[in-house]
Amino acid sequence: MLQPGDKAPEFKLYATPDQRFSLAELQGKNVILAFYPADWSPVCSDQMGLYNNMLKYFSKYDATILGISVDSKWCHLAFSKDRGLHFPLLADFEPKGEVSKAYGVYNEEEGECDRALFVIDKEGNIAWSYKSPTALNPGADGILEALEKLNPKTN
Repeated sequence: MLQPGDKAPEFKLYATPDQRFSLAELQGKNVILAFYPADWSPVCSDQMGLYNNMLKYFSKYDATILGISVDSKWCHLAFSKDRGLHFPLLADFEPKGEVSKAYGVYNEEEGECDRALFVIDKEGNIAWSYKSPTALNPGADGILEALEKLNPKTN
């Protein structure tokens, strides 16, 4: 798993069935990557719902959140619409888990992403990372603490 100080690997993944999204598009902003195992699972649904409710707090720190799993762009579209999510879910679908592998959070045995969080600073470096047990929602405390350290004047 990538650690603080590592350069965040670039990627370009589907955010909608006809639109790709790249990390480079967020250059100059803080970025939160939330890797999660699968749409529709109870813990993932709760986690993504929590982050949706936290959007105003993330934006206070000039941060954008992106959810990433190996589910397809169509599955993400249905899940996001059903849950009323207002941030992109990116499909690390084909080649399966390529971005998850680059960040060191692909679970080969399960064929899905580990539950992992990364905060990337405005220069594109990992400022904070955390891998959670799959069955536990990691919440947002660690993310907010990392963002506070990057933006001390915002507190």
